[in-house]
Amino acid sequence: MRLLAVIVLTLILLPLAAACGERGSGSLLDEDTLVVGVRPDLPGIGLRRPDGSFEGYDVDVARYVAGRLGKDVRFVPALAADRIPLLRSGKADAVFAMLSVTPDRKTQVAFAGPYHLSFQDVLVRADEKAAGVRDLKGRRFCSVRGTNTRDRLLAVHGMAATIVEAASYDECMAKIRAGAIDAITTNDVILAGLMRREGGGYRLINAKFSEQGTAIGIRHGDPDGCEALNRAVTRMYQDGTAATLIRKWFGGTGLESSTIEVPQFEGCD
Repeated sequence: MRLLAVIVLTLILLPLAAACGERGSGSLLDEDTLVVGVRPDLPGIGLRRPDGSFEGYDVDVARYVAGRLGKDVRFVPALAADRIPLLRSGKADAVFAMLSVTPDRKTQVAFAGPYHLSFQDVLVRADEKAAGVRDLKGRRFCSVRGTNTRDRLLAVHGMAATIVEAASYDECMAKIRAGAIDAITTNDVILAGLMRREGGGYRLINAKFSEQGTAIGIRHGDPDGCEALNRAVTRMYQDGTAATLIRKWFGGTGLESSTIEVPQFEGCD
């Protein structure tokens, strides 16, 4: 009798455990509320407020896209190293977290979009005279560990630099304030968000190298969900929301946004 009770209890608890952890294995369109991973550490893009809520460009894009799909949305933090594991473990339905499309990542997760095209750029102090990235040849650049920004910088023809690694972009900002480095290099919207938080004293070189497509990470095997997301992103550009959000979060930073067009999408598998 005791064994039977254990078996019955196990059968009851298993579905509850699944409901509290992994998401369904079907399409994200089957969910009433989308669990979305966003960055908690990037000003202007994805930042967790003291009250636990999230704000930023990626957060607003995710809300818009979920609304177009008729879904509620619940945000969870997705640091750089957590983005793909969140999807593969079933703990998130989608990731809007500065996740660029690379051949290696495409073997692990699928992508809808991209929803934003950007470039790698360079942030310097406002009194820096350099007009282009090659004018900073041989200088000290901060690059966050775990990113590939260092490799993309050194791939610029004729470029050489001393790379100073940091654990976060906040650490890079502390280094440039202290004069320990001359520049920070990464995705231009990340730099624009940092600049806007600082409120002055810095500028972008507007080097515009290494174009990157920032896309929506989803699990493999959901072509219907992927296509629905692509339709929502297309609508976001057509109705002017994309331009409005770019101005909202990055206006006044010097980020070039005069041409805002629907990105060329990845194929849905």
